[in-house]
Amino acid sequence: MKYAEDDYLMISGIQHFKFCRRQWTLIHIEQQWAENMHTVTGELMHKKAHDPYLAEKRKDTIIARALPVSSAELGASGECDIVEFHRCEDGISLHGHRGLYSVYPVEYKKGKPKLTEEDKLQLAAQAMCLEEMFCTAVPEGALFYGETRRRETVEITEELRCEVQRMFREMHQYYDRKYTPRVKYGKACNSCSLKELCLPKLGKAVSVKSYMKQVLEEDEQCESY
Repeated sequence: MKYAEDDYLMISGIQHFKFCRRQWTLIHIEQQWAENMHTVTGELMHKKAHDPYLAEKRKDTIIARALPVSSAELGASGECDIVEFHRCEDGISLHGHRGLYSVYPVEYKKGKPKLTEEDKLQLAAQAMCLEEMFCTAVPEGALFYGETRRRETVEITEELRCEVQRMFREMHQYYDRKYTPRVKYGKACNSCSLKELCLPKLGKAVSVKSYMKQVLEEDEQCESY
């Protein structure tokens, strides 16, 4: 199945979806957003990576910043922080440049490497978009973390690719249904910028019937005074 451009979802959304499906729906379906220290730090890092005045060419490497990418297969679009084109013997040709080049995406992240896979999934989604756009294989990329100031090489495995495909199918289903799931409160909720909008502790709220009964009882008590 191929999606129309009007139905494309944001590539970056896969990170939100992996972290918390409710967070993703609040941002991408209900259009709610809030800033905290983590989101501001991440935004500053991406602004530097996307600065067009930092575009450069280093010997046999061409560096493209804020490169728009998309995939009709995934139904997704977005921007890669950095895509490096390394000159090689077996690669793709680039307009205005001699020789052949391999494609290598680099995603900037704040903090340090995570035990979970949301960053790797986002990078894998970018790699899959690049493969579709340039008709070439992108076997690996890198995640650059602000806290460690170093790159972490990521192999774009078949497992990651299958997970990306599965998650985007589910994201499209949520989006089409305009469905916002409930969530169980956990430790991760404390670092979420949408905590005050999401109100995860209300996930255990009473039913509407019980709530209305409680309101009526309170009204009766007020009238008796």
